[in-house]
Amino acid sequence: QGTTGQHVRNEPLAPWQVPASVDRVAETWRTWGGVVLAALAALPVAVLVTLALATTRRRAGVPHAWARSAAEVGLVVGTLPWIWMILTPGPVAGRAVNLVPLRDLANQLGGDPGTAFAQVGGNLLVFAAIGACAPIRWPALASLPRLFVLGAAGSVLVEIAQYAFALGRVSSVDDVLLNALGATLGGLATRLRVSARSERQRAPQPRTKDGHSGGGGYLG
Repeated sequence: QGTTGQHVRNEPLAPWQVPASVDRVAETWRTWGGVVLAALAALPVAVLVTLALATTRRRAGVPHAWARSAAEVGLVVGTLPWIWMILTPGPVAGRAVNLVPLRDLANQLGGDPGTAFAQVGGNLLVFAAIGACAPIRWPALASLPRLFVLGAAGSVLVEIAQYAFALGRVSSVDDVLLNALGATLGGLATRLRVSARSERQRAPQPRTKDGHSGGGGYLG
């Protein structure tokens, strides 16, 4: 069945016709291709900014200079492109609101698998960088409930902006839940990585012939 409820015949395409999947990819690129290119172009700048910040802080004796600098740059670079995409106006101006939890998510999961994957995966990634990097920069945020609240608060602001500017998008409570979950999962990934490093550091190291233990440090 097609989206209009009418039966769609599976006829071969003429040479000049474009498959619907290819047309969707082309439309997606026309809408967000500039964002992707800008994000890629920003990566070398992000590396240079991280190096400059870390070097300056190390000379000033700031502890954890590299980790703090990488976290600050990472949360900006990993979040702004997604916000840019979300606030890109749709083809038709307008606004809509869904305040029923899980309704939009159920509709997405019951539809085209590729579209569902893109929608759910994209929403999980919007604030994932903040969830992963914020606890490194601000240890007070090293709490999964706090990261969930932080992600939800940021998502609410974005949804309000979508509605206020009539960007042709749906301001949905499901987006808020997925954004907040993504921030929490980002924080969980960082916590697991830090825990694994701590375990390696605490593990007894084999002693060499001169009596010194091997390993040590993050690289073990």
